[in-house]
Amino acid sequence: MNHLLSIEELTAGELTGLIDLAAKLKAERGAHPSQPLAGQSWALIFTKASTRTRVSFEVGIRELGGAPMFLSKNDIQLGRGEPIIDTARVLGRMVHGAVIRTYAQEDVVDFARYSGIPTVNALTDAEHPCQILADLLTVREKLGGWEGRKVAFVGDGFSNMTISWMWAAKHLGFELAVACPPDYAPEPAFMERLGAANVSVTEDPAEAVGGADVVNTDVWLSMGQEGQEEKEAAFGRYQVNAELMAVAGGEAVVLHCLPAYRGKEITEEVLEAHADTIFQQAENRLHAQKAVLVELCGSVV
Repeated sequence: MNHLLSIEELTAGELTGLIDLAAKLKAERGAHPSQPLAGQSWALIFTKASTRTRVSFEVGIRELGGAPMFLSKNDIQLGRGEPIIDTARVLGRMVHGAVIRTYAQEDVVDFARYSGIPTVNALTDAEHPCQILADLLTVREKLGGWEGRKVAFVGDGFSNMTISWMWAAKHLGFELAVACPPDYAPEPAFMERLGAANVSVTEDPAEAVGGADVVNTDVWLSMGQEGQEEKEAAFGRYQVNAELMAVAGGEAVVLHCLPAYRGKEITEEVLEAHADTIFQQAENRLHAQKAVLVELCGSVV
C-alpha cells in the first residue's frame, strides 16, 4: 500500500490487516518496540476545520517518532491559488509524507501522484477512509467482528461517510442498509459501479434499522453546506432517537463520527446512552491512523 486515498481502492485483506494492526498498536500504546517514523517530517494540509482528525494525526505521528507539520490553507500558497500539483512537487522534495483534509477527492489523488510521497486522505467530499477504519475497529471491539452483522446508516445517503461504508460493506461482506430521503440517495451510476447485493437503500428508517447490530449516523449538513435549510428540512424523520432504537433492539450499538448536533440527527438521550461507544470510536481514530502510517512506511512494529 503506497497511499490511503479511499476505501474503494483497498482489498478485504488490506482492510482487515489495518484493523488487526490498529488493535495491536492500541494494546501496546506507550510501549511501541520501534518508532517507524523516526527522523521523518509529515505535512498535515487542512483546508477544512478539524478536531479529531488533526489531534489524532499529530499525536499518532509523534508517538511513532515523527514530526508533524500542520499547514492550513492560509499558511501556504494553496490559499492564494497555487495549483495542488505544484504544492505537491514542492513538498514531495521536503517532507516524508502528507495527510490531506480537503474538499475535492481529485486534489488528494493529484497530490499523491505528483508528490511521490505517501499520502493519506483525511477526509474529502467523496470519502472518509480513516473514519471507517476507526469505526470497523470499534465494531470489532464491541461486537467481536462484522461477519454476519447488519449495519444501518440513517441520514445523507450519498455523503463521504455513506460512500465509504458502502465500499467497506462490499469488501467485507456485512449487510448495510442506508435510510435517506429520496433526493439524497446514492446516484444510480454509483450503485451500479458498487455492484454490492448486500447494500440496500430505503426511504424508511425503521426498515433500515430493523434487526441492525449497528446504527450509524452523521450530521445532515457536511462542512461547506451550512445554511442549506432546504436540505436540512428533508431529514426531519431521519433522526436517531429512542423510538427508532426500539426498532433496532436493545443490543444495537450506536456510532457517530462527531461532531454531533443533538436534537437534529441524534437526540441527547440516545447519544448519552451510547456515549462510551461513540467516544471509544473517536479514540480509535488515533490507533487506526497509526496503523495506516506504519503500513505506508513498510515498517514492522
